[in-house]
Amino acid sequence: MALFSRKPKPAAVSADLGRPETPEETAARKAEQSRLYKARKTVNNLVYSLLVTVGLALVIYFAVPHGNPSPNWVVDYQKVATEAQASVTSPLDTPAMPADWRANKAQLKLGATDKVVVWYVGFITPSNTYIGYRQGLDANDTWRASVLKDLKATATKNIGGVEWTEYDNRSAEQPGNLAYALVTTAGGDVFVLNGNADNKDFEAIATKVASGLPE
Repeated sequence: MALFSRKPKPAAVSADLGRPETPEETAARKAEQSRLYKARKTVNNLVYSLLVTVGLALVIYFAVPHGNPSPNWVVDYQKVATEAQASVTSPLDTPAMPADWRANKAQLKLGATDKVVVWYVGFITPSNTYIGYRQGLDANDTWRASVLKDLKATATKNIGGVEWTEYDNRSAEQPGNLAYALVTTAGGDVFVLNGNADNKDFEAIATKVASGLPE
C-alpha cells in the first residue's frame, strides 16, 4: 500500500505584503483582530449600559411626584405678628399693605450683641423691589446706626402726619438694600424702613406704619 504524506497547508497570502505571511505575522494579525473585536465589544457594552442608566433615571423622575418648581415666597406676616405679639408687651405695629405687596419673611428676633428685640418684615413691593421694615423695641440711636451701617441723614420728611428722618444713599456705588431709608421713633421704639424701592413705595408703607404708631 502506498503511503502518502499530508502536505502542509499553504500560508495565507497577505494583500498588503504580496507574499505568504510568516507565522509571526499571522499571529500578530490575529492578535490585532482579537484586540479590535474586544474594543468594539467594550464600546457596545458601555453604550448599552449608558442607555439603561438613562432609561432608569427617566423612569424614576416621572414616577416621583414633583411640586411647583417656582417657590412661593409669600409669608402671612399678619398671622406671624399675632403669634409674636403674645411674647412681648410692646404693641407691634404691623402695616396692613395691599394685596399686591408680598412679605417674604416675618419674625420677632433678639439681637445677638445688642439684645434688642426686633419685629421684622421683608416686603416685596408691587414693582418687585424690596423694603425691609423693623420695629426695634426700646431701641436707641446706636441700634439704628447699626441697622443703617452708620449712614448719614440727608433730610426730614412728614409722611402720614409723622416726621421721618431720610437717608438717601442712592448715589452710592452698589448701595443694595441701603439705597434709601426712613426712620422715626415713637413710644420708645425705633422704626426703620430701608431698601431699594422708589419714593412712592416708601411713602405708601411709611403712611401705613404712621397710622399704627403708639402715642
